[in-house]
Amino acid sequence: MISTSQGRLQDRRPLSIIDIGSNSIRLVVYEGLSRSPTTLFNEKMLAGLGRGIVSTGKLDPEAVTRSMDEFRRFRALSEQAGAEHMYVLATAAAREAINGPDFIHRAEDVLKTEVQVLSGRQEAHYSALGVISGFHPAYGIAGDLGGGSLELVDVDGETIGDGITLPLGGLRLQDMAKSSLAQAGKIARDELAKAKLLSGGRGRPFYAVGGTWRNLARLHMEMTNYSLAVMHHYEIGIDSAANFLKQVAKGEIEKVRGIEGVSKNRRSLLPYGAIVLQEIMAAMQPSKIIVSALGVREGFLYSLLDEAEQKADPLISASEELARLRSRSVAHAHELVEWTGKAFAAFGIDETDDERRYRQAACLLADIGWRAHPEYRGKQSLNIIAHASFIGVDHPGRAFLALVNLFRHEGLFNEAAPEIRGLATPRYLERARALAAVMRVVYVLTAAMPGVMPRLKWESRGNGVLALVLPASLADLYGERPAGRLAQLARVTNRRLVLAVEGGSSAPAK
Repeated sequence: MISTSQGRLQDRRPLSIIDIGSNSIRLVVYEGLSRSPTTLFNEKMLAGLGRGIVSTGKLDPEAVTRSMDEFRRFRALSEQAGAEHMYVLATAAAREAINGPDFIHRAEDVLKTEVQVLSGRQEAHYSALGVISGFHPAYGIAGDLGGGSLELVDVDGETIGDGITLPLGGLRLQDMAKSSLAQAGKIARDELAKAKLLSGGRGRPFYAVGGTWRNLARLHMEMTNYSLAVMHHYEIGIDSAANFLKQVAKGEIEKVRGIEGVSKNRRSLLPYGAIVLQEIMAAMQPSKIIVSALGVREGFLYSLLDEAEQKADPLISASEELARLRSRSVAHAHELVEWTGKAFAAFGIDETDDERRYRQAACLLADIGWRAHPEYRGKQSLNIIAHASFIGVDHPGRAFLALVNLFRHEGLFNEAAPEIRGLATPRYLERARALAAVMRVVYVLTAAMPGVMPRLKWESRGNGVLALVLPASLADLYGERPAGRLAQLARVTNRRLVLAVEGGSSAPAK
């Protein structure tokens, strides 16, 4: 019997990571090692190992006991999920506590594997790799706020610059400040004065990593009625961030809209996370705040890839995987990537690097909804794409990808999903219609199967007329339906188009 379903990529071997942080312990089982990792299973516990470490110098004894019980469960879950490798990473609290070595020894006995205790430098390095892996490209300062420490590092494409670890994790800051928010602000300001790299980030984005900052971003989404509940690459403008953080830093967290969506165990740390981010903004003066859903765990996974895999485009990789899993023909999807590039060139439509990437991804995703009822393929595909765990794409780009699929299935001027259309720029909206119009032509000529598109070509016929030419051997595909779709394409692109058979008849798009 096959143990994995057809909805899984058959060439992947699961692996797991247990991340032992100062506040939380998390198990993540991944489908396999890849450029765009997919999570098979994810569970965390808020252990609070680092609570009280400033005053006692030790890991919280109750948290240690609870953690050992959870380690047994995490090991069993990892084995149940079929993980062939289990990596265990420990960060600030475990490396700094007096009883840290004893805790690690006990954890290794329970987990039956080595625990890698990351130094501050290693933690910053993997956090930076996580950001590098998730953006195309990353260019700014990355900050990973945990329960015990804050790692700051300069990232520029694939280059990792200066980094620093500061004792500004939420639990530690709360402890150092003796729960005084005013004192926390002073401590954060003094510590961040040591981070000279922040001034070098002026005018560049700040990438916010870590659960506390993600929860702050979730509250900001609620406050602003943001229309896409996707955390990765959520952007916050500086003025909006300043006003929002000021409100949270007051400590009246229960009055903040949307707070019921944050676990009670995390709420007490939100004002400290807000204070640290306020002080970073003051010292750095970034262009904007960008939330990263990827951090140390994903950076560690990225480090296991070979150089060629690291250089792969994560958005294209993820789209390719969905095409393999859900489309009628992945070969047809690849033909569509190449053919639409030629069509855009024939129409004189120029593309930026991101526009080219997004067109390619949209082509790979174009047929993922084919099993749905025809009346719902567009909406279903839009929702899958808009909320997929893609990386390497911003939110306007997500909107573009989703709208291409909506328009391809439900018409070029469909008015559904206004919240998604609102995220797309006018240029993206126009290009989504143009790309969908091209798709609507070729799908009725190919029946979603490969082999036809490479034989179609565009020819200039003079007087501004552009002909889509079928070879004589495919003349039977000529008909009213493709001619009508070509007419739609002509209107969207404002060009004179005709459908023709090589050496035979042609008809203008009307």
